[in-house]
Amino acid sequence: MKIVELRTFVVGNPPPYFGGRYFLFLKLKTDDGIEGVGEVYTASFGPRAVVAMIEDVFADHVEGSDPFRIEALWRNVYGRGYSQRPDISLIGVLSGIEMALWDILGKALGKPVHALLGGKVHERLRTYTYLYPSEAEGHGYSDAAVYRDPDLAAQRASEYVRQGFTAVKFDPAGPYSTFDPRQPSLARMELAEAFCRKIRAAVGTSCDLLFGTHGQFTASGAIRLARRLETYDPLWFEEPTPPEMPEEMARVARQTTIPIATGERLTTKYEFARVLALGAASILQMALGRVGGLLEAKKIAGMAEAHYAQIAPHLYCGPIEGAANVQLSACCPNFLILESIQTWGGFHAAILKRPMRWEEGYVIVPDDPGLGVELDEEVALKHPYEGTELHLVPAYGPVGHPN
Repeated sequence: MKIVELRTFVVGNPPPYFGGRYFLFLKLKTDDGIEGVGEVYTASFGPRAVVAMIEDVFADHVEGSDPFRIEALWRNVYGRGYSQRPDISLIGVLSGIEMALWDILGKALGKPVHALLGGKVHERLRTYTYLYPSEAEGHGYSDAAVYRDPDLAAQRASEYVRQGFTAVKFDPAGPYSTFDPRQPSLARMELAEAFCRKIRAAVGTSCDLLFGTHGQFTASGAIRLARRLETYDPLWFEEPTPPEMPEEMARVARQTTIPIATGERLTTKYEFARVLALGAASILQMALGRVGGLLEAKKIAGMAEAHYAQIAPHLYCGPIEGAANVQLSACCPNFLILESIQTWGGFHAAILKRPMRWEEGYVIVPDDPGLGVELDEEVALKHPYEGTELHLVPAYGPVGHPN
């Protein structure tokens, strides 16, 4: 069996845009007609530049290769150009390719991917969602009231609990900027504390609070903020400092009782090994379309298990990465919780031939061969991304004070 064909799909995510402006899918096909699908999550370049990267890697390393030799292909792509270091864009490309290879292997063997990575230990997976704006609030993110109004956020949290969620995430800590890290303002810390206080009062002990940030703060600023939030017992404080210096995040971890979670901007076992060795986080949030793929994520989960750390795969992407997250989580004893974009409905369901099963707060692990999902190409082709913006866009320049 050999890989003979590549197809890519740059899919515009229609309103309300939950999961990003676009999704970047790829398909690999073997000489005996088996197809595998993957998703690339790289945000540093526009999607058409990423497509060119995928085509380049495919031509040099994937075309004509044996899909069962994933480890060898991974090393060759990781070391191409003799950089041999974590490269978030290259490894994003590799992640989507590797994901598609596992989909092919599962289909060739008639087994779900989780059965090939150690076997299922969870029949269903606990999920959480962000507090997203309601339809009445419109489709904007930065101006959505749910991100500014603690009372509305508490109301939305209660609605999600009634749907079956037992954890919700929210990020009232302010915009992220190319000039971060910074100190949080007193006004922003007051707002963050009000969110925790009012959401905790609304949901009681029926729901965990996941406090999200995006590396906005210095270690000292993050510690100041964490101390104000500890009373409300969040399950985690996410990415309190930027990703390049886990030593600084470790300072935060040592000075708060809130578990630290991180990982959406990290790639490969090497970066996660530093986090674990330093004690910078006890909850790892690898993004399967960026971290190096399924096997790399399984290795990271094994390292985490040896440190008594847990995994909570990140999802701000499309449903193919989401399906890979499910396969990984199903076979990891130290799985904690899975990010969902609400209940896996909307466009995340429409672009699959059969949507993921979400029931009363849990994803039901599929036993279909491969990743357990099939991309609906007709839907994908009807929604091309025509824009030029990146998947995520920070504020360019310093954030004013107070913020």
